[in-house]
This record gives sequence, C-alpha cells and structure tokens, in this order.
Amino acid sequence: MSAKPPRPTNAELEILAVLWEIGPATVRDVYDAISRRRIAQYSTTLKFMQIMADKGLLSRDENQRAHIYAATKPREWTQRQLAGDLLERGFSGSAKALLVGALSAKKASKAELAELRKFLDEYREQNK
Repeated sequence: MSAKPPRPTNAELEILAVLWEIGPATVRDVYDAISRRRIAQYSTTLKFMQIMADKGLLSRDENQRAHIYAATKPREWTQRQLAGDLLERGFSGSAKALLVGALSAKKASKAELAELRKFLDEYREQNK
C-alpha cells in the first residue's frame, strides 16, 4: 500500500462517505446504505470495495467470515487532497478563484459565510 492513496472516483467517494458516516462495516452494510438512496448491485459494491482495498483507500479485516472494511484516511484528509487537486487542475492554483467559483456555484448560508470569515481571520493570524 502506498503512503498516499490515489484520488477516489465518484463511485469510490460514495462508498467512503458511507464508511465515514457509519464507521467500519461489511459490504452488506455499505450496500444497504447505498441502496436506500439509489438502485445498487451488491456484487458491484463488493467489487468496488475489493478494488479500493487493493488501492489503499480501504483496509480490510479478514478475521471474520464477513470482512470488515474501513476508510484508511479520515474524511477531512481526503477532502483536503481533493480540494488541492481541484485547486491545481481547475483553478491554476488560485485559492481566490476556487472560493469565488464555489460561492458562485451554490449560495452559502449566513452561518456558512460567518464560519468562512472566522476561518479566514484565524488563517491570517496563524500565517503572519
């Protein structure tokens, strides 16, 4: 397993989101969670999770008959990696352009804007 897992695909992110929400789980648990939102196939979920384990995105505990899978990295780590990749690929490294694009794409609530202001103020203080 490499030190830095590869960037997850959309289907892999869906599986990771379930595991971040419910914690370590069997394929059946993940399949059940996904199939509550959309039509899914158990065999496809199983195959994706096996591939994700091979890629280092998931760990697999094989001590029980039903293997238990867990995300190898926390949600925040993965989000930082995805944001960094998007920042470089889509916004030429400009954090301002990324933020403007995000705020233009979806209206932020007053609470979200207040959190952003607080974060930016704290960031500025830490990086003086």
